[in-house]
Amino acid sequence: MSGANPYLRYVSSLAALAREGKQFPLGGFAMPAHPPAAPDAPTALIFSPHPDDECIIGGLALRLQRQAGYRVVNVAVTQGSNKARQQGRWDELVNACAYLGFKLVQTVPGGLEKINPKTRAGDPTHWAGCVDVIAGILAEHRPSVIFFPHESDWNSSHIGTYHLVMEALGRQRPDFSCHVVETEFWGAMATPNLMVESSVQDLADMMTALSFHVEEVRRNPYHLLVPAWMQDNVRRGGEVVGGQGGAAPDFMFATIYRLREWRDGALHVRHDGGQILDAAANPATLFA
Repeated sequence: MSGANPYLRYVSSLAALAREGKQFPLGGFAMPAHPPAAPDAPTALIFSPHPDDECIIGGLALRLQRQAGYRVVNVAVTQGSNKARQQGRWDELVNACAYLGFKLVQTVPGGLEKINPKTRAGDPTHWAGCVDVIAGILAEHRPSVIFFPHESDWNSSHIGTYHLVMEALGRQRPDFSCHVVETEFWGAMATPNLMVESSVQDLADMMTALSFHVEEVRRNPYHLLVPAWMQDNVRRGGEVVGGQGGAAPDFMFATIYRLREWRDGALHVRHDGGQILDAAANPATLFA
């Protein structure tokens, strides 16, 4: 009787694939060729709290690069708290970004330290210096779009990065403006307004790039769970972005975001309700 149950076969197949995935190589893949961005291409900055975040939440950024010609730059806010691993994590990050075609910026040698709410509250001098670094990167690159975690993304470095970037935005010239895309991974947003589909090819490339973070995924093969996370995003996003009681779109994989705009020294909502972007649509239309 059990052999006729399609759900048992379905779950067994998923479990078998996950076991098989643990035997896949980590990193070491040939680097694909990436067409250079045009000299006047708009820039998207990803402020990653840790090396590897760029590969997990970067679905929209990758689509902006591939479908709209954006120059995508990953800013390595920290290189982790383990000093013995900071250089190794940087080397892994270089390869991961190269695989995706993302440019890479180091904040300071070894990355910024103690980026968390405790430091913000208790060590204002150190915190202000870190904000200065991020403010300088924003002023130098003049991005059209920036990505960073939302204010309740659970992990202390993710929450710290939110406050770090927000304060750095507040130090820009009065005429500075950009689109702001807040991301989630450790904690779900209460008020997301954007769900972006990823194609099978894009997700496979993101997982491959994530595998270049060799020592991180060797100790915990979380790269193999990104597809399941993206599938759950489709389930949740159909309602929290599309509206309660709404039908989930016919997506397999997606990432949830909150899209706003920074102008006149503050964040502004750009549209009422939520937006759902399928894989065929030009992602630049989000910012039109």
